Amino acid sequence: MNGPQWERTVTVTTAEQTHALAAALAGLLEAGDLLVLTGELGAGKTTFTQGLGEGLGVRPGIISPTFVLVRIHPNLPEGPRPGGPDLVHVDAYRLESAAEIDDIDLENTMDTAVTVVEWGRDRVEHLSESRLEVDLHRSVGGESVAAGAEQVMDFDTEDDDEPRTIVFRGFGPRWPEAPELLESTSLGGGN
Repeated sequence: MNGPQWERTVTVTTAEQTHALAAALAGLLEAGDLLVLTGELGAGKTTFTQGLGEGLGVRPGIISPTFVLVRIHPNLPEGPRPGGPDLVHVDAYRLESAAEIDDIDLENTMDTAVTVVEWGRDRVEHLSESRLEVDLHRSVGGESVAAGAEQVMDFDTEDDDEPRTIVFRGFGPRWPEAPELLESTSLGGGN
């Protein structure tokens, strides 16, 4: 498996900043884009996806698809991107393999939607030759949980305004270089 073509790290201090960063990123997304979100419980995956939905102009009401696996949020004609892509939001936490991902038939919506898969690492890479990986890490005890570190399963999700580190990685021809948004964001710095 080939590594990422680039990696950028952004630090946000509030849930509102996480939402705003995702809404801004949504302006760069196109139908067919695949985003793979990783992060412990309470890291902000749903907040990030809600921001993407707002930026894409899809029907509001994005919640975690934990119990239904897949939720489709259609683009709204009166939204900021009329005629833009729908948002397909997937929770792959309980899916064990790429074969189980294939069983939910995401191929039917990949060409017309932006697909966001929570907990999708090592399960969805076969769906597209390009993907954007987004790792969200919340601070626990004042220290950020870094990539590769033991994942903290912290069920206290009430503190939405603690700092988060968001690591973006681009894979494949769709993401040959980091979006300028991640280079010059006022929310954090790029590597």
